[in-house]
Amino acid sequence: MAFDIDPELQQWIDLLQSPEEGDRLLAVKTLQHLGDEGAIQPLMTALQDPSAGVQKLAVTTLWEFANPVAVPGLIECLSSPNPEVREEAKSALGELVSGDHLLLLLDALQRDSIPMQLSVLYLLRKIHDVQCLPYVLPFFESDHADLREAAVTTLRYLNQVERCQPAIDLMDDPEPTVRREATLTLGHLADDTVVPRLIRALTADPDWQVRRNAAKSLALQANTAAVEPLIQAVTDDHWQVRKFALQALQKTPDNRALSCLIQALTDEYSDVRRDAAIALGLLKNPAALQALQQALDDPDRDVCIYTERAIQKIQDSMQGTLNA
Repeated sequence: MAFDIDPELQQWIDLLQSPEEGDRLLAVKTLQHLGDEGAIQPLMTALQDPSAGVQKLAVTTLWEFANPVAVPGLIECLSSPNPEVREEAKSALGELVSGDHLLLLLDALQRDSIPMQLSVLYLLRKIHDVQCLPYVLPFFESDHADLREAAVTTLRYLNQVERCQPAIDLMDDPEPTVRREATLTLGHLADDTVVPRLIRALTADPDWQVRRNAAKSLALQANTAAVEPLIQAVTDDHWQVRKFALQALQKTPDNRALSCLIQALTDEYSDVRRDAAIALGLLKNPAALQALQQALDDPDRDVCIYTERAIQKIQDSMQGTLNA
């Protein structure tokens, strides 16, 4: 026997069957307002409505109910021909999916629908399960650059992945967008060949965003083999590359960088000057004091603050040496 449904709720559920789109929209909006979970299954049916407007509103309403029972129906919406419906479903699933839905997502990933595959690759990042890896790797060789990009980004979110040669191979991808994400992913791997490949990207890639991301990843790796290339990158044409190269040098203080750090205190970008001051403070070399004293007049307040801190660190280090 079917459960009794409140008559007020039932009238709006019945209206979902109206031939008029306006009636069906009104029904979904009212069900959204009522917030009665007895409407979940009828709303799941409304996900197949011929009107994209009704579909999208049904997705939004199910999202607000926040009941995982809606996940299978929302996954189906990821292949909708309407991009607004797909995006709304993706956003809703981003909050609703959990490890319990992994098999559903992996099944959807194997369907012949690029929008579906892109969305599922995104959603797998919410689960972090290394079991996804065999299903993600084939997309590294996709003919579609957006799928290669999405796959190598997803790899970055999977737990316990330390080595992945296909990700390193994507550093030679013809599409800069793919190389950018591959470069960031390499920072999270523990493969011995990662650092040399990141150094090559830092010093030779024509795309400044790839070079910037290489500096970011080298900061995560914190490998002294990258010090000289990072010093070279402090004079890169793009200020963001210079900034993140300085941040990477902060992770491996080395007196070889002293000259370039002092020079960076006069960079035209305040972010670069600030990170140069931070790096000099971590280096604790008294030879930087004069340049830091001059930088106290910097027009940017943050630069002045970090310059003062750097001077204090160097002076404290000198005092500690004298007291030793």
